[in-house]
Amino acid sequence: MTFCLFGSLPEWKLADNLTTAGKAFRESDRILDAAKAGPTWLKDPRVANAVVETLRAAHHDRGLCEIVGYVVMSNHVHLLMKPKVPLAEVMKWIKGVSARKANEILRRTGSPFWRQESYDHWVRNWDEHLRILGYIEANPVKASLVEAPEQWPWSSAAAPRTS
Repeated sequence: MTFCLFGSLPEWKLADNLTTAGKAFRESDRILDAAKAGPTWLKDPRVANAVVETLRAAHHDRGLCEIVGYVVMSNHVHLLMKPKVPLAEVMKWIKGVSARKANEILRRTGSPFWRQESYDHWVRNWDEHLRILGYIEANPVKASLVEAPEQWPWSSAAAPRTS
């Protein structure tokens, strides 16, 4: 799952210009990683921590999903999870709770925090699972923010592994 801040992607539809959903995802991910336009509220450590706390609560407190891996970047979140309730319910809760916390921290009112659309992909086998987890946790390295995945504090690579 990838979800991003409202206003972090151009309003034109990526899928209209590209032939496959995979190409659309790669293009949107490239734009998000560059973060040359739009909000970057997740750079604020308080906001990034609030998002991580929300993800952990969805797993441990609410039991909505099993979080396998995640990374919070400046304007988007990558999340590998196994939903235990309908995916729409999981994402509504995660986005709603994290948006309320972030808006309180940033003293924002009256504007959306997250883009309504999210990009999802169903993992079909263990090799794909490992590849996606590696991609997620390597995102801060790819963006030249750290030298090793475990150095990024808002990532499952830095978090202690728990069930």
